[in-house]
Amino acid sequence: MRSRFFVLFECHICRRLWRCFTISKKEMLINEEIREKEVRVIDADGNQLGIMPTRQALALAIEKGLDLVDIAPQAAPNVCRIMDYGKYRYEQAKREKEARKNQKTVEIKEVRMSMNIDTHDFETKVNQAIRFLQGGDKVKVSVRFRGREMAHTELGRGLLDRFRDACAEVGIVDKPAKMEGRSMAMFISPKPAK
Repeated sequence: MRSRFFVLFECHICRRLWRCFTISKKEMLINEEIREKEVRVIDADGNQLGIMPTRQALALAIEKGLDLVDIAPQAAPNVCRIMDYGKYRYEQAKREKEARKNQKTVEIKEVRMSMNIDTHDFETKVNQAIRFLQGGDKVKVSVRFRGREMAHTELGRGLLDRFRDACAEVGIVDKPAKMEGRSMAMFISPKPAK
């Protein structure tokens, strides 16, 4: 989380106190941080005031009790807007929070089995995977081989194929069964909603 500092400065033009933000380089330059000689100025209503010296634009912003914000530093000359920077940052943070709330993060849940799993245990694992898939998460299904079981990996592949067929109505295979060390894994993702 970025920290913002509010610092009061005395304006060298009108001798009034006004605020300035100490911000990171990724954010916009405001007030005294703008080092350009001339800037294109847009007022709070969106009207263009033309190209003017930075000091004059800053004095105009201070006169209105607002901040001069460099919104397009890549332009020639820089485009600056007169606005309430604190209100702008608040609204931007609010929009970002709303966007984060609306996006769904997909997690990968894992279901582990052994080669000699019983029928009822297998059905329990399938039901668990179906619940994960209905919740919108991906599922990693893995079969662990111990000792001499490594000689019979085709039985593990058959077990994963049975698992795939049991989850066929809610999920599709993302990555087919593949050996990873002493286990074989397969990824299943939820079917897209129609």
